[in-house]
Amino acid sequence: MIKIYSSIILLFVFQFGFSQTDKLINGKVLHEQFPVGKVEVANFNSKKTTITNAVGEFSILVKAGDALLFISKNHDIKKIVVDQKTIDQNNLIISLILKPEQLEEVVITKMPSIKLSTDKGYEQGKLDKYALEKSARSLKTGVYNGTLENGMDFMRIGGMILNLFIKEKEKVTQGPPKIEFIALAKSTCDPQFYIETLKLEPDEIPLFLQFCDADPKSKTLIENHNILSMMDFLSTKNIEFKKL
Repeated sequence: MIKIYSSIILLFVFQFGFSQTDKLINGKVLHEQFPVGKVEVANFNSKKTTITNAVGEFSILVKAGDALLFISKNHDIKKIVVDQKTIDQNNLIISLILKPEQLEEVVITKMPSIKLSTDKGYEQGKLDKYALEKSARSLKTGVYNGTLENGMDFMRIGGMILNLFIKEKEKVTQGPPKIEFIALAKSTCDPQFYIETLKLEPDEIPLFLQFCDADPKSKTLIENHNILSMMDFLSTKNIEFKKL
């Protein structure tokens, strides 16, 4: 009798230990029955990743309870939790949903009408051009006496040229605009990640991103970031945010 109980206990321990061992699971990613290649498959628990091939197939190590994320540039993020039944079947089929096309915001403003006859800058430009052409003809056909008939206001024109150089210099020195962490976090992770994975209410998301932006580590993510490191950082900060 003791031997029977011992055998049962050993069998239970063996099965428990075996179930906690990572197993290689195979699967395929589709969109409307068509395979999707170059989809990043990430094990959120073990931080292991892989990418689907040209026919949408992938293989990754998992164990029961692991969360798999399927990340594609043109599709919504998909998350599943692997159970023992899925591991035993070893034939995971994932269907992705195409992201809706986003149109850039267009701001239409009413432009004031311009009458050339009352535009002093335009009229002065025409006069300057006429004076320059006239003086050039005078230099070609006559004897130069050091003056220009109906000459232009060179001090004013010189100031205009100087302003052009200053504006061009400002464009060069300004450089590309800096990426803000909050904008980067919103573009990297879609709203489903904040609501379904982090369990945040829609009105909590802006406050949560401000909370993350206050952490100096967020600046390092701006310089060197990928979607997995961003999700890991946001998940860690979410634990702190929930304690507030």
